Amino acid sequence: MFPVEIVLAYSIACLLLVCSPRPDNLLAIGRGLSQGKRAAVVSGIASGTGILFHVCTASLGLTLLLQTSIVAFYIVKLVGASYLIWLGVKVLRHRHLFNFDPVAKQSLRSIFWTGFLSAALNPKPGLFVLAFIPQFVNPDLGSVTGQMMGYGLWFALLTTVGFSLMGMSASRLRYWLQKSPTIMSGLNMGAGVVFLVSGLAVALMRQK
Repeated sequence: MFPVEIVLAYSIACLLLVCSPRPDNLLAIGRGLSQGKRAAVVSGIASGTGILFHVCTASLGLTLLLQTSIVAFYIVKLVGASYLIWLGVKVLRHRHLFNFDPVAKQSLRSIFWTGFLSAALNPKPGLFVLAFIPQFVNPDLGSVTGQMMGYGLWFALLTTVGFSLMGMSASRLRYWLQKSPTIMSGLNMGAGVVFLVSGLAVALMRQK
């Protein structure tokens, strides 16, 4: 059902996507820098779970609904854009994403839900999954839904591992960055801008 050459090509495409800068991996990096490796792993798991959510909705046909129903599309788009913009404003105001202050530490549960909602409420990954994964599905090799779920699970796993490694690697810079408050402020501003731009990009999405 999953030819080796297809899985290899698919994995490379997924890894390129995982490594491209976007809010979800910034969250994992921020958690790794400010709260350590465990927080980075939890944030990575949260993003992977968010991707899995989109894979399940795509497999069940709910993502297709977003492409055919104007009302559903705009409701999801509004919620996702609002959440990303809210995160961006929060980061810019409080400069807390990259922060070494012990008081600013968050619970692992809070970290998980922030990462999950950032991925799950953004309609772009769902529409991407619907357009991307079917290109590797071959109806002659078995259940289309089974293949969708299999490739989707692999994408979610690569996302989890990739983001976790990014965050854990970033945690190694903690000691050096503690001595550079200007750089920390710049990182927070940059992250806040990325969230805002991502939210605006979602808000400007058009139904295809």
